[in-house]
Parts: sequence; C-alpha cells; structure tokens
Amino acid sequence: MRHVGLKLRMAIVGSILFGFYAAIAAALYAAFGGSTTVLALVLAGSVLLIGVQYKVGKWGALRSVNAQDMPEDDRRFREIHRSVERLSDDMGIDKPRLMIADMGVPNAFAVGRKGAGVVVVSSQLIQMLDHDELEGVLAHELAHIRNRDVVTMVIGQGIATIVGLVAQFAVIFLGDNDIADLFVGMIVGNIVQFLVMLFVLAISRYREYVADSDAAGAIGRGEPLARALEKISNADHSRSRVSEEASALCIFGESKSLLSKLVSTHPPTEKRIQKLRS
Repeated sequence: MRHVGLKLRMAIVGSILFGFYAAIAAALYAAFGGSTTVLALVLAGSVLLIGVQYKVGKWGALRSVNAQDMPEDDRRFREIHRSVERLSDDMGIDKPRLMIADMGVPNAFAVGRKGAGVVVVSSQLIQMLDHDELEGVLAHELAHIRNRDVVTMVIGQGIATIVGLVAQFAVIFLGDNDIADLFVGMIVGNIVQFLVMLFVLAISRYREYVADSDAAGAIGRGEPLARALEKISNADHSRSRVSEEASALCIFGESKSLLSKLVSTHPPTEKRIQKLRS
C-alpha cells in the first residue's frame, strides 16, 4: 500500500472530523424534538452539506485567485500541458484541468480528486522557474491529487467552519441575546474552529513531505523541486493575493512567527529542501 503513514493519518483525522460533525447533528436532532423524521432530515442534510462544502471549497479556492483556464493551443503553455499529460499518465491519474492566476507571488496549488482535479499555477511562477523546476512543482501538485489529501483538507476546513458557526450561534441563542453574547459567541466560535483545524493541520505538514517525495520520484530526482522551493521562498511574498484558505493548499505557505509555525499548514522549507537533496 502506497504511503501507509499518510493514509493512516487521513483515516484518523477523518474519523475525528466525522465525530465533530456527528456531535453537531446529534445536537440539532435533540434541539428539534428528537423525532425520527428530524433525525432523517439531519442525516440527509449532513451528507448534503459535506458535498456542498467540498464543491464550495473547491470553487472558493479557484475564485479567490481569479483562476482562468490555461489555453493548450497557446504556445506559452504547450510545454506545460505536455509535461502534465506525461506526468499524469506516469502517476496513473487523469490529466487535471490546468488554470493560471495572477497571485502576486510565485505559487501553485491543486484542488479536486483523481477524476476531476484542477492545478492552478501563478503567472509569476511560470516566469520565475526553469522548465525542470516547474515540472517538479507540477509533479508535487499532481501527487496531492493522486493521494486524495487535498479532498481531506477542503472538507476539513469546511467542517471546522460549520462547527465554529454552530458554537457561535449556540452561545448567542442560549444567552440573553445582548451585545455581550454576540462578542462572546464570536470568540467561542473562533476558538472552536481553531481547535477543529488543529486536527486538519495534523496531516497538512506531513502531506507536503509525501508530495515532495512523490514529485522527486516522478521526475527522477529531487534537485529541480529543491531549487524551485528555494526560488519561491526567496521571492517577495508581501504582495500575495492568495486567501488564507487557498494558501493552505499552496506549495508554499510558510509562516515566520513562532506561533504561526506551530500551527502552520506547511513544514519549514529548508527541511523540505534538505529531504529532497538527501
């Protein structure tokens, strides 16, 4: 079995997230009388909401960077399409939809699953990297699609948001409905959302190492991706137009402060480079 460690982590985190979701469903069931009809509606609504979260999360990530289709007949992108087609074939997945975006910084991310994946590359990344370096980045994003970890990330973010909102409104409606309850509810909601996201972060950093390793295997060596990460990390990221949600999916999203590093979605870039070159 490929990447037992990643699959085990995803299974554990998925079970925990389902537990949070089940708790919310049970609370709604109890709040609305506890009838069988209400239970059926809660369960159906939960399944539907998870599907909506996945679709909205995918759409939102693409929308946040104003991603546009990358024309295959445009000579600027023909080599990229050929590389992705070859790498996808080698990895045993369908060629994903390729899109380009002006993110303000060199970056890339993937959303979707094996049969409906999308890879978004920033125009700044294409301009900055040599072709073998860009191939390393593309292989990294294709690995995320093959490993299905991006689906876990998107759904996990959605569940964290829903649980946080329910906690927020529970505080408001169980209180006196005054302005103080509103502020307390917002604080509690954010704290609960943060706590749920910690479980998502438990796999986020590990999945980056796995995708780096897969990319090195796909292109035959780790040096091109290592050089790409060096160039990306040395770029000026103060002009980034990437949302926080999309940043968690990007190949680069390193934080500088100690607290941010503890809850970062990405491992330190220097460690990733070291592993690729070892």
